[in-house]
Amino acid sequence: MSKARAEAVPRHVEVTAKRFAFEPTEITLKKGEPVDLVLKSTDVPHGLRFRELNVEVKVGKGGTSDVRFTPSQTGTFVGHCSVFCGMGHGSMTLKLHVVD
Repeated sequence: MSKARAEAVPRHVEVTAKRFAFEPTEITLKKGEPVDLVLKSTDVPHGLRFRELNVEVKVGKGGTSDVRFTPSQTGTFVGHCSVFCGMGHGSMTLKLHVVD
């Protein structure tokens, strides 16, 4: 049974980026559980980076992109848009809570 757990299907999490916000604004994940984070853009190119977790995904105009990762530490991490998208770019954040 532990083998099946090691090959667990990643949790699918979708985030939509648009000037100048992410939807949802907060996500809660479990430490040690794999995640497939899908980033969608409704307008211009965007990115999402969680520096402390070494996770980044970029998406083109109107496109979709994804990144797979497994959170290895608990805490609250703030992700920022990593592709300049206009005057409100600096305020584009998403909170990621990683719990046990």
